[in-house]
Amino acid sequence: MALRLFQRERRSLFGEILDWMLTPLLLLWPISLALTWLVAQNIAGKPFDRALEYNVQALAKLVVVKNNQVQFTLTAPAREILRADDTDLVYYQVVGTQGEHLSGEHDLPAPPDEDKPTNGEVRLREDVIQGEDVRVAYTWLKVDVKGTPAGSQPVLVLVQVAETLEKRKTLATEIVKGTMVPQFVTLPLAVLLVWLALVRGIKPLAQLEKRIRARKSDDMSPLDETAVPEEVAPLVSSINDLLSRLKVSLTTQKRFLADAAHQLKTPLAGLRMQADLAQRETDADELKKSLKHIGRASIRATHTVNQLLALARAETTGRSLAKQHIDLVHIVSEVMADSVPRALEKQIDLGYDGPDAGEQATQLEGNATLLKELVRNLLDNAINYTPEKGQVTLRLMTDRFSGVLVLLVEDSGPGILESERELVFQPFYRALGTNVDGSGLGLAIVLEIAKQHGATISIEDAALPGHTQTPGTRVTVRFVGMDLPEGA
Repeated sequence: MALRLFQRERRSLFGEILDWMLTPLLLLWPISLALTWLVAQNIAGKPFDRALEYNVQALAKLVVVKNNQVQFTLTAPAREILRADDTDLVYYQVVGTQGEHLSGEHDLPAPPDEDKPTNGEVRLREDVIQGEDVRVAYTWLKVDVKGTPAGSQPVLVLVQVAETLEKRKTLATEIVKGTMVPQFVTLPLAVLLVWLALVRGIKPLAQLEKRIRARKSDDMSPLDETAVPEEVAPLVSSINDLLSRLKVSLTTQKRFLADAAHQLKTPLAGLRMQADLAQRETDADELKKSLKHIGRASIRATHTVNQLLALARAETTGRSLAKQHIDLVHIVSEVMADSVPRALEKQIDLGYDGPDAGEQATQLEGNATLLKELVRNLLDNAINYTPEKGQVTLRLMTDRFSGVLVLLVEDSGPGILESERELVFQPFYRALGTNVDGSGLGLAIVLEIAKQHGATISIEDAALPGHTQTPGTRVTVRFVGMDLPEGA
């Protein structure tokens, strides 16, 4: 529960972009401050280092050799130069050839032993004197003293000048102030500009949201993709695709409701009329006839409802079609077993011609429920339109040239005129001249299920042997777009 209090239910695109833009800016600012301080110290130290070097060179000129002894005399002008600064303390030291102290501070640290240039070069180092950090400039002077053995080490005199660091720190601070103070002004301005830029950048999304919200609930027209930024165009395109699919779905639902209302109106009216007549009848035989009519009408209404539901299920399955590994022979066998009682009632020769179950050629990836509905509707149509003592044959085979699985249902019925073979796939269309009870939805359901499985369907005359008096009908379903199982 405690975690939920700190979790935002919805992420803000504006806030997230603002965070990613301002966070680096605010993090880089202290880094910039540190780098500026280091650079300022380096810049501020250079003129003072040159002054120290000049002082060392000036003192070095005061070192002389008299009577074969090294002497150092600090003149009054030189002393004034060393003591002229009121901010920093200046120390100096002169050490003779034997390490004896000639002048200046006694406790000024000596440079490293290994650092003894002999060419009068001035060098700089950091050091500490009397607990204070100082910058030291020093040089070793080579002097000529009589009596020095030939080939021995040169005679050197050390001259050092040290200065505390107050002026350097003050100058570095001023440089940092001069650099960072403007940043204190520009940083809020930069944040404001980033904020305004984001507001302007997000504005097309807000306008798009207003246009969508202002739409009517039945407006499925596509959104204008030209009025949005390039980055948002794919989102608008996806929304338009969704609107297109929703429009098709709503159209299908409206058609389903209209067709259902139209088709159920007649049988329900007949049921009501027969019920009224049955209530008025006093003769038992007439009452039984009315009840028999009511039973038939209820069967027709139930069949119509079941067909409507089957068509709606086939139409709305769409991309969510759940496929599995199935054997079409098993489906055909189950449907034919269910159709045998109706075929026997009409004395119809119901037969099957095809391979046995388990053969690789009859296996595919599909939806067993919908494929069973496809086969059932084909057989129901064939049995309904085949006269008594006729013939209905279901064939299952593989095309020898293309290897496509083919399902054929043939009957010896009156056939379908070539001009009506496209029309019979429309919902509720029934061929003229037939008196068979039905809803006109069977082939519409077959066509929709075939589309869902990537199959094609065609109608032609059957001309079954022994039934040449009628053209018959052959419905062919070719599973050209079906996924075969691995190893097929």
